[in-house]
Amino acid sequence: MSTDLLSIPNILDTLDHCDDDGRFNFIDLEHPYVSLADCRLNLFRDDEGRWAIVSEVLGYHNRGAGWAVALEIRYFGNSLLPLEDEAESYNYYLVLPLDPDSFNDTIEIEALLPEAAIWKVRGVDLPLSHDKIDYDAEGIQLGEMEPGEISGQDVLRLMAVLHRSLFRATEEELYKGIPTTLRKILVLDEWHHKAFRQSRSVFERPDLLQRFDLSNPSVAEMARQSLESTKQQNAIDWESRPSSYETWQQIAEVLATGDIGRYRPTLPPNTHWKNWPEGGTM
Repeated sequence: MSTDLLSIPNILDTLDHCDDDGRFNFIDLEHPYVSLADCRLNLFRDDEGRWAIVSEVLGYHNRGAGWAVALEIRYFGNSLLPLEDEAESYNYYLVLPLDPDSFNDTIEIEALLPEAAIWKVRGVDLPLSHDKIDYDAEGIQLGEMEPGEISGQDVLRLMAVLHRSLFRATEEELYKGIPTTLRKILVLDEWHHKAFRQSRSVFERPDLLQRFDLSNPSVAEMARQSLESTKQQNAIDWESRPSSYETWQQIAEVLATGDIGRYRPTLPPNTHWKNWPEGGTM
């Protein structure tokens, strides 16, 4: 394999255009259905021109009935392996570190039950806290829906601090989507991140387009407006593409050279969940 594939421009181009087909999305720390709890980046390369970035995003999914706690593992690179059990090709999959029965026994209507005692995470029983002081100590201001309630997302945020290794991906989980010949060269627990997405209008999707009668003038006008609106929003979002700022420029340098000293950020890290307050609000 040509080492040209490991060039800085190639890496940045891959990241900038990861969302072109609507399936390989960029890292999203503020998904409307997911409250962020923790995140991490893993960088991999080899001497044959192969590279990969594997992100971990731990979140509380407000639409994940029975399994709300999930670790999303997302892949970018030039030698990705197909993920098993996927009807289509995507660049991510979910790991559920929290036993579903444990979740169902302790959370009701998004709040911690008064009698809840443990969460079973990766087979380990972890004690749950009902003491506001424990949350305050980690900077978690309880978003009480009712007086004295503790939300599931706040429980997760505390547990992720106290037992971080159990909520992080295992080596086996990280390597599910990349060759085992790649070696891990750098892990980042924080970085400067910008939201980035390139959307597609329903009128750009062949699987949906057939539902519309474009010979109808009103439908044709609706399609025109949708396409124009999407184009304008994508132009705005393009200004925050990965290649536009130092985080990913320097990560690309590290991957291209194998020199971790090329990562020397000057922008402040902002990947803590407090910086993404809109996540999980829908």
